[in-house]
Amino acid sequence: MKLFPNGDKIFEVISRYDDLLTLEEREDYEPGDTLSLIVPFLALHNISEDNIATLAAKASLTGGAYKLISWLEYSGWKVFCISTSYEQYAIHITQKLGIYAHNVACTPFPLDKFHTTLCKEGLKLLHQTEEDILTMRPVADDDRIKQSLDNFFWEKLPTTDLGEAIKELKPVGGRRKVAALNRFADKYDQPLSNWVVVGDSITDFRMLQAVEEEKGLAISFNANEYALPYSTMSLASTLISYLTEVLEVWQKGQRTAVEKIVKDKEKAGGAADGPYFHWLSGRENIDEVIEIHKRMRRLVREETGKLG
Repeated sequence: MKLFPNGDKIFEVISRYDDLLTLEEREDYEPGDTLSLIVPFLALHNISEDNIATLAAKASLTGGAYKLISWLEYSGWKVFCISTSYEQYAIHITQKLGIYAHNVACTPFPLDKFHTTLCKEGLKLLHQTEEDILTMRPVADDDRIKQSLDNFFWEKLPTTDLGEAIKELKPVGGRRKVAALNRFADKYDQPLSNWVVVGDSITDFRMLQAVEEEKGLAISFNANEYALPYSTMSLASTLISYLTEVLEVWQKGQRTAVEKIVKDKEKAGGAADGPYFHWLSGRENIDEVIEIHKRMRRLVREETGKLG
């Protein structure tokens, strides 16, 4: 969205709208459907599939990610990526990490095809909506955001050719992440109790919850208040490779052994850039954990850390 003027501001408002729709549990809406909500604006500003692939090629990896995944592969793990990201982005990133394409679930995205559906009336509607969005501020204007964007996305846009085309786009978030996980679990004949999942945001909470309920290992990494309550444990750090020791212990003694090592590490505390470990399963109050993750999330993810 930053590839065009004010795209970041528009995205922040739409991302907040996504949170509001998720929290009200709108029928047939999943967290992460933001990726279909921003399509009209990508089409309006002629953003292409090639633009997305180019951004992925330039993107840096989370600290320690390559090291962790190389170790997992060497140690006999099967590694998967279930991402809400558009396929043009997710496939590039997972290739950098050495994750096989058939182990990746992400959002199919025929953006170049959407461009052809923009007509004169659609362009006028989009320009007006964009001007309106730029006067809104997340949280402070929540009621206005909800009312105005409900009208745009569910009343006006569906009457256009672009709106019709976008209906087919189903981002992999929320329940669709759980469905992807279950497909992988069935394919490899592994119950969810044998799985470790790592997530960080509102698109992941159902996947984390599904694995935690089956007594697998659901890990929040630099997460927010939407993901942490559904996790078994968490890590706040500039490096994700600190999970190596925990996963090594999981291989040998599963949950009981992991609970012991995580609680020991939690007592030890962490430095400014981590690592901070917390055992969350059965924990009543996680306010302090949320604050630590909020700080680390902003440190590592910069402005993206503000999003749900």
